[in-house]
Amino acid sequence: MTKAGDSAALSHVGKIRSNNQDSGYAGSHLFIVADGMGGHAGGDVASAIALKRIIEADAVYTSAQDAEAALQSAIIAANNELADAVFEHPELGGMGTTVDAIAAVGNEIAIAHIGDSRIYLLRDGELSQITTDHTFVQRLVDSGRITEEEAMVHPRRSVLMRVLGDVDSNPEIDTMVMGTHPGDRWLLCSDGLSGVVDKDAIEATLAQELPARQVGEQLVRKALDGGAPDNVTVVIYDVGVERSANAQTPVIVGSASRPLAYQNEAPKRSGLLPSLRLHSARPNPLASSHFEPASEDYLDELIEEDARRARRRRLTWLVGTIALVLALLLAGLLGYAWTQSRYFVGEDSNTVVIYQGIQQDIGPFSLSHEFKDTGIPVSLLSTYDRQQVEQTLSASSLEEAEEIVSRLRTTTSKEGEGGE
Repeated sequence: MTKAGDSAALSHVGKIRSNNQDSGYAGSHLFIVADGMGGHAGGDVASAIALKRIIEADAVYTSAQDAEAALQSAIIAANNELADAVFEHPELGGMGTTVDAIAAVGNEIAIAHIGDSRIYLLRDGELSQITTDHTFVQRLVDSGRITEEEAMVHPRRSVLMRVLGDVDSNPEIDTMVMGTHPGDRWLLCSDGLSGVVDKDAIEATLAQELPARQVGEQLVRKALDGGAPDNVTVVIYDVGVERSANAQTPVIVGSASRPLAYQNEAPKRSGLLPSLRLHSARPNPLASSHFEPASEDYLDELIEEDARRARRRRLTWLVGTIALVLALLLAGLLGYAWTQSRYFVGEDSNTVVIYQGIQQDIGPFSLSHEFKDTGIPVSLLSTYDRQQVEQTLSASSLEEAEEIVSRLRTTTSKEGEGGE
């Protein structure tokens, strides 16, 4: 890594989505990724509102603990602004956003996290995931019900248990303070990257001694190569002895880089407090495919549903396996029946023998057996007929085999008469 600190922020709409609902920020001391949800009408607005409020916390702090408290306050304030926006613009009901933020203070980093965007740290070539996803499948992983590999393809991998939005006036935010030193490379990313590119590939890309922007471009490219079904946003912060001049200029990417545009141009304002607005009736609640409350009853229901799905999969596999085995057995029986409709003429113990079947073996099993010993000595056959019998004569039916034997018998009789 270079001795001068560096940073970069990049965002791409991906290959499937029609709009970018992610927002990213690389500032002087603060770095943020926000992944919005709520469909075309609100996901982009949610991440933009949250990020624009939180970047007000990009300042110099006397301690990392002060920065940690400031981040938490800014995120709560952003949550209240989201509630206000939904109350004044009902068409935005159901919008929400994840937030991951780090603030650099000397040789320490203050961290704030809610949702399933992630913060990684590359130190001495080894990548560590710093945050824990607030998702249903992460609960399953933590409880040992599924593996991390299974979580990558789980049908409910997008279900969030915590998120910013108009559902909770006091959302639970994970915060912490960690030490850092020159050479560390921090990555903040939406699940458009972590859900497509595996950890080993992310580690190998971050480990390259390239400027932050080039590394970010490579990460986005890997997500695109993997199909990029979601928006992809990455923010990289390289810790150096001092900050480079380019890294001092704040950069905003994604939805927050554009002006906010609400569909409803005539907002309905009210004197209600934000805390009351949070629980007002909403025409468009957060979609269950993205967010569900973290209640124990709900978790139990999801776990039971997951167990039912697993049982159905096992039953489907069992029925499919049985059907496949039966099909193979039927094919084997039909194939064997066909082989037994065939015959060939050969020799055994120096006599001409009619065999039923074909001259092939499957492992230790022969597909032919002796059908009839004709009693014709092979020694009495002509040189040509003897060679033919030794090499076997194929017949498509028993009648054809009998005709071959009859010809051989006639030839043998003639040979015997000629010999007299």
